[in-house]
Amino acid sequence: MTISIGNDHAGPEYKQAIIQHLESKGHTITNYGTDTTDSADYPDFVHPVAKDVNDGKVDFGILICGTANGVAMTANKYQNVRAGVCWIGEITELTRQHNDANIICIPARYTSIPQAIKMVDIFLNTEFEGGRHKRRIDKIPLSC
Repeated sequence: MTISIGNDHAGPEYKQAIIQHLESKGHTITNYGTDTTDSADYPDFVHPVAKDVNDGKVDFGILICGTANGVAMTANKYQNVRAGVCWIGEITELTRQHNDANIICIPARYTSIPQAIKMVDIFLNTEFEGGRHKRRIDKIPLSC
């Protein structure tokens, strides 16, 4: 799989652990995030990830910030992006099954690194159920 990842100052350790984990499984990762804990503006790291997902350049995206809300709000501005905030495995699974999310947004201040890695695995290995959910997903994008 090809995956783009981005993070602000709340997530460099998370990002590095996730990248190591995914590369060990043979995935190709594009890193747009910061590598320091110096204050950074999350949209600067979200836009390249969301654009990659929106344009079909990657299979999935991963975004990390303190609460995950800011990165999700920014990513969801893109027509073909469905970014979901995930903090436990069950929410992660349902975000893929019911919402066909293509970007997982991880709240670094409210999850541990092992939790985040487990959620990424769940996210990447869970299929969209389709059916009644497809009808709903088709109603999300604006046709402006």
